[in-house]
Amino acid sequence: MAFDQDTVRRTAHLARIALPQTEIPAVADQLERIMGLVEELRAIETTDVPIMAHPLDLDQPLRPDTVVNQDQREVLMASAPAAEHGLFLVPKVIE
Repeated sequence: MAFDQDTVRRTAHLARIALPQTEIPAVADQLERIMGLVEELRAIETTDVPIMAHPLDLDQPLRPDTVVNQDQREVLMASAPAAEHGLFLVPKVIE
């Protein structure tokens, strides 16, 4: 895909990016190189490559699912400016 200066201007306008006129040729060149890399990646045969969630085949160490904190509701609610039935009361902000 060719990125001429007009295409870069339109793309920047659609993306709401303020792009100075002096930077347009450099951005066009950068986009051209990015699309070249994308085309190189598309040319690679990947039909025999297994699908993977991560490039490294490592086991994820998991900790036991145990409760480590006891119920501290009363302690935490004691510092609240206003509370009712174990819930924080906040001022109404929307009419």
